Amino acid sequence: MMNYKNLLVYSIHDRELTRVAKKYFVGRLIDIGCGTKPYAELLKPYVTEHIGVDHEGTFHSKDNVDLFGTAYAIPAPDASFDSALCTAALEHLEEPEQALRECYRVLKSGGVAIYSVPFIWHLHEEPRDFYRFTKYGLDYLFKKVGFEVIEIKALSGFWVTFGQLFVYNLYRFNRGPLRWFRIIDAVGLMVQGIAYLLNRFDRTEQWTWAYLVVARKK
Repeated sequence: MMNYKNLLVYSIHDRELTRVAKKYFVGRLIDIGCGTKPYAELLKPYVTEHIGVDHEGTFHSKDNVDLFGTAYAIPAPDASFDSALCTAALEHLEEPEQALRECYRVLKSGGVAIYSVPFIWHLHEEPRDFYRFTKYGLDYLFKKVGFEVIEIKALSGFWVTFGQLFVYNLYRFNRGPLRWFRIIDAVGLMVQGIAYLLNRFDRTEQWTWAYLVVARKK
């Protein structure tokens, strides 16, 4: 059955990822914490090779993992990749600075990394959920490692964050005898639609659910 509960945030995220990938991604891409490599088709027009790295204990299917390693130890030589991607993974790492340093190591000079990270979001993939990041913390971390920060983009305002979290909370009741009760899907889609429209008129970005970071290795 299709998952309707997060269509809004995924559509916003993927639109922004497409925008920056089209502008900055080239050559060989390392996808850090790739999971099922969900962005392979989206990024195919912009890169020549898409290499996914993930750890042996991943909860996702390993069918699309090309290299087994960790964000702290990518099994590749220095300056191996032209581009790097890491989506919704940095918050699950105990040492995010160390992970950023490893990304910096495997990128070529001038290579660009794109990260998406949460700011206001519920606990997920517990107990491996360690951090939330402000735009100021992200700017500090990336620059400390040596990156040039090109862009830190808030992906939503208050209404998308509020609406999407409301829908996630609503889906707590979509279980047991109510699991196939389609009204929950209908209400969830309606709330997401209203949130999308309100967000177009009121982008209070201090309430964003996530940021997209674009950074270049100097």
